[in-house]
Amino acid sequence: MKRPLTLILLLAVFLTACGRATTPTAMPEPQTLTVFAAASLTDAFTEIGAAFEAANPGITITFNFAGSQSLRTQIEEGAPVDIFASASGKEMDTLVTSGFITKDAAQIFLTNKLVVILPADNPATLTKLEEIAKPDIKLVFAAEEVPVGKYARQALDQMNNSFGNNFKEKVLANIVSNEDNVKQVVAKVQLGEADAGIVYVSDAIAAPELKTIEIPTELNVIAKYPIAPLAKSKNADLAAKFTEYVLSAEGQAVLQKWGFAPIK
Repeated sequence: MKRPLTLILLLAVFLTACGRATTPTAMPEPQTLTVFAAASLTDAFTEIGAAFEAANPGITITFNFAGSQSLRTQIEEGAPVDIFASASGKEMDTLVTSGFITKDAAQIFLTNKLVVILPADNPATLTKLEEIAKPDIKLVFAAEEVPVGKYARQALDQMNNSFGNNFKEKVLANIVSNEDNVKQVVAKVQLGEADAGIVYVSDAIAAPELKTIEIPTELNVIAKYPIAPLAKSKNADLAAKFTEYVLSAEGQAVLQKWGFAPIK
């Protein structure tokens, strides 16, 4: 009679152990982090966001990609946001001055430079940088208030020294459209609505079907991108964690993959 009793006791111990082993682990509290980022960061930040979510269960990253000047305006108008990543220090400085971002909170996390993009079939048969000033060339730029549009015009100032004092004037006369952000410039060239455009190197890498003409370093403009949490972010700790990830070796490697020059 002792044997059946022993078996029953062993079975009870086994079932108790199994019950403990299958007890579900408590899931972390869901959180959403809202990131406003320059349009040129679309591909890189989408990848970084997916990696951050995978490493942090329960976290969702919501991105709003647009021209930095547009994002700054949205923040000033009260849009709920936790982090701002700008293609221009000017837009960041404006938000610091108006108190939306704490002084000294912004950090430069990458640099970028300019390149000329051409449609895949290159109907204007452009091969040299100075040819964008030829008559009847259709150019598309970002608007002057957009960071990449401002940088492009600064580069034209430097090109005057190499290609003649009226080079910038000729190039600006060829512009058929000024866009709200760099991705719209890329789209117009992809659709064949322009013979060329000036964008960031990162945007050219994201559209490998397009042809490019390099802008030499001495004629180029280096864009420095700052990132910062908003002073009134409701997810300050999570914003700091995401920023730390962007600055980490893993985040910087993704940025480099998409054509940005990482700072580390």
